Amino acid sequence: MKNLLSNLKIQVNPKIYLKDPETSELGRRIVQESIILIDEIGFDNFTFKKLGERIGSNESSLYRYFENKHKLLVYLSSWYWSWMEYRIVFATANISDPEEKLRQAVTLVTEKIEDDESTSYIDESILNRIIIAEFTKTFLTKEVDEENKEGFFLIYKQIINRIVAMIADLNPDFPYPRSFASSIVEGSLHQHFIKDHFKTITDCNEKVSPTDFYLYLINSLNK
Repeated sequence: MKNLLSNLKIQVNPKIYLKDPETSELGRRIVQESIILIDEIGFDNFTFKKLGERIGSNESSLYRYFENKHKLLVYLSSWYWSWMEYRIVFATANISDPEEKLRQAVTLVTEKIEDDESTSYIDESILNRIIIAEFTKTFLTKEVDEENKEGFFLIYKQIINRIVAMIADLNPDFPYPRSFASSIVEGSLHQHFIKDHFKTITDCNEKVSPTDFYLYLINSLNK
C-alpha cells in the first residue's frame, strides 16, 4: 500500500487554498512546519507571523497560499482525511467478507497513527495529534453551513459514508448506520483525547485502545 500511496496526489478541495501548496517548495514548507508548530503551541496560539518567523519567510508570502489560519487548518484536516480514505480503499479492496471489511476500515480510522514514509514532507503521526485536538474547530464556526456547501468537509463525509455502506452490507436491518458510522469516526478522536487528558471518564488506557472499544461494538451488529 505504501508504494501505491507514494504515487498518488492527495486531493484537497481547491476552494480551501489560494495557491496549491504542493506546487512549490515554500508551499510544502508551510504545510510541513505548520503541522509541527500547531502541535507544539496549539492552534489558538498559532499565527502566520510565528510560522513565517519559523520558516524564514515574510508573513505576506503565507497569505498567498491561505486566506487565514482557519483555511490552513481546514486544508490540513482535508489532507488527513483524504490520506485516510486512500488507506481504507486500498486496505479493503480485496476483502469480500462484510464483517472483516468493516473491522479493517474501523481499525484504520481509529488506531494510533504512525508516520507514513511514502509522504516525504508530512508527518502523519503529528498531524493525527492535531486532528484529535483541533479538528472540531474546522466546523464549530458560524460559517460551517456555507463551507459545507462549498465542499470543505466532503472527504470527511465520504469516509463516514463508506463505513455506512459497510455497516449496511453487514446488517441491512441495523436502524442507525449513519449515526453509528459518524460516532465511530468522531468518537474515536474524542476517546484518544480523553484517554490522554481525562483518564477517569474512559475505559481506554495503555492496554485498551479506542480501536478495541469500537471493534467490540461492531460485534453487536451481528446479534
